[in-house]
Amino acid sequence: MLDALEVFTTVVIGLMVGVEFSVAFVINPILNGLPEESVVLGRARGGRMLGAVMPVWYITSLVLVAVWAVAGWQHRGTGLVVTAGVLLVISVIMSLLLLVPINNRGKTWTPESRPEDWKEQVNRWDRFHYVRVAVIIAAFTLLVAALA
Repeated sequence: MLDALEVFTTVVIGLMVGVEFSVAFVINPILNGLPEESVVLGRARGGRMLGAVMPVWYITSLVLVAVWAVAGWQHRGTGLVVTAGVLLVISVIMSLLLLVPINNRGKTWTPESRPEDWKEQVNRWDRFHYVRVAVIIAAFTLLVAALA
């Protein structure tokens, strides 16, 4: 049973990392190459869609890691799992304090209603997101190492 939990947790978090990685290094660069009106509309749509899905995904991932850490407390690799959990907590805190406020503003923007500093806000969100991606990649890597 623990083996199934470990694999399931790793897959769920691996998929989350893949989505966040693709947002940072595929989707946003594609959007940024479009005319400004399309950038605003695309990021607003993405902010609404992913803003609804990702909180559930992050919290589910954190709960799964916590269950893994408790259920596997006597097994080797638990320290790696706990450290991965701490990194996921950091990613959630980063999200709540740094990324969500910008996202909540950006998801309401239209080409007509965007603020004058919209590009600066988008660039700030991107920088914070790169750091968050690095944090969750590190967490994922630790979980994979815990499986070995």
